[in-house]
Amino acid sequence: MPVSPVVMKLLLLVPLAVIVIYYDLRFRRIPNVVVLAALIAGLTINISFGGMRGALSSLGGLAIAFIPMFLMHVFGAMGAGDVKLFAAIGAVVGLTLVPTTFVVVVMLGAVLAIYSMIRSGTVLSTLHSVLRILVGMLPGWEMPRFSLPANRKHTIPYGVAIMIGSVIVVALFRK
Repeated sequence: MPVSPVVMKLLLLVPLAVIVIYYDLRFRRIPNVVVLAALIAGLTINISFGGMRGALSSLGGLAIAFIPMFLMHVFGAMGAGDVKLFAAIGAVVGLTLVPTTFVVVVMLGAVLAIYSMIRSGTVLSTLHSVLRILVGMLPGWEMPRFSLPANRKHTIPYGVAIMIGSVIVVALFRK
């Protein structure tokens, strides 16, 4: 019985999720070698099952996944490791599933953010910062740039949301 691309993607994503979640929770870093391995594996899976169409889907997924995360990184809302990880995940899930994956990841990230704000006791200061960002989007106002907190416990391990979201999307939407 042949193995489906969905099974191959899940066989990649589940152990990758364990590794990324461990590193992101423990060190608040995602090793580049892990991201590179995910990227290469995603390209390989999509090319193996889809040929040139799979390659284009994988490369398109990488590009489309990179853009919104990079924009968030520019404004200080996302770490570089998260940007690279989501781009690699885009190469795994392919072009058609990137938007769905992004929505699921953002929802999971919001849950993580709320939990982190409550746990660290920074609800009011965080809401103030969000208000500053929203006002900064208005014409004539300057977008604030936030620096990384000195205590990394006050950052959100977004790799957790990225990995759990990607596993959920691949398992449920099966493309």
